Amino acid sequence: MDIPGLPARRAALNLIDAVLRRGETLDQAAGAALSRVRGEPDRALARAIAGEVLRWRGDLDDLIDSATRQPLAEDAKARAVLEIMLAQVLRLETPAHAVIATGLPLLAGGPRRLAHGVFSTLTKRGVSLPEVPTLPEDARERWGARAEAIAQGLALPPPLDLALRDPGETALWAERLGGTSLMPGHVRVSRGSAVSELAGFGEGAWWVQDLAASLPARLLGAGEGRRVLDLCAAPGGKTMQLAAAGWQVTALDIAGRRLERLRENLARTRLEAEVVQVDALTWTPDAPFEAILLDAPCTATGTCRRHPDVLHRVGLRQIVEMTQIQSALLERAASWLAPGGTLIYAVCSMEAAEGEDRARAVSGLAAEAITSPELPEGLAPGPEGWLRTDPGMLEAAGGLDGFFIARWRKA
Repeated sequence: MDIPGLPARRAALNLIDAVLRRGETLDQAAGAALSRVRGEPDRALARAIAGEVLRWRGDLDDLIDSATRQPLAEDAKARAVLEIMLAQVLRLETPAHAVIATGLPLLAGGPRRLAHGVFSTLTKRGVSLPEVPTLPEDARERWGARAEAIAQGLALPPPLDLALRDPGETALWAERLGGTSLMPGHVRVSRGSAVSELAGFGEGAWWVQDLAASLPARLLGAGEGRRVLDLCAAPGGKTMQLAAAGWQVTALDIAGRRLERLRENLARTRLEAEVVQVDALTWTPDAPFEAILLDAPCTATGTCRRHPDVLHRVGLRQIVEMTQIQSALLERAASWLAPGGTLIYAVCSMEAAEGEDRARAVSGLAAEAITSPELPEGLAPGPEGWLRTDPGMLEAAGGLDGFFIARWRKA
């Protein structure tokens, strides 16, 4: 019989292995890794442990290496188990005796004495983690001068952002939910809340959407019945924003399962959109659109405060692959725009190759600068009129995801 709590720790170990060895996302790995964990609390614990290890891995490894005569191999199971044990003590405030009881059995047939010795040495020293996680070296190199500020936003998992169906009810829902608002149509509540149990969920008054992710659709303004294409639309946050703002929305995506979630969200919020499952690289619309929102497929490194696995999975190969898709989608989207129409390009990526470099390559459209009054207080466009957000921005208010957004108009 398993020791109580052991299945959750074993699942955390499997989640970390799936990310680091197989390059899977935490979401992709969750099905198999959590299949033998009973109860939502233990499944949430497994994910929390894995998330904290991935968020602080470099610093956890520095502690481990400081207590061993010979460094453990990078992929040694004992290292991963020690990362899990230390993350619980230093980040989740789990008692040391519970950590030992559920950690050492993960090394059955392995160096349990070594792991116990290293863990005991470090806890007796009263070690701690730095205030800010140390980013992986390749990420620091890519993000350059922005890296330190980005890391500032990763120390804690983020709060929960909600986008409102009716921005006119912002004050009402902020009060009902006990949250705060950073701009009309937005409410931020503390993390750990069960989404489906929050007031307003059943009546479709809001949906979960990071503040940064809500900005691209906001930059199109009121629809007034005009046609807009939400390209790569699933799971539907921007589709719902556009529909609520009075646009006639065509929501297009290739992923059938994600589109089912979009349809469910539309039904819950009682909003309408035409949903099309097709590959945008082979599809051609019957008529041009007055506006197009291209939230392009990307490496999603901007979501690292919620998905710390991206810090360890994404490298140059993935970035190059994404930029090729982004360029092709941008070219097609520009050709579907009606005269006078607006194109928004956005990626939840912190890579210049996916953001600024793609925007510089756009031709045949007139740049339309994003302006400060369109944005939450504390954010401002750059000199080119583009918007770049990083997790370290608005830190006092709880931060936001990393995004790049640019806007053009067709003559």
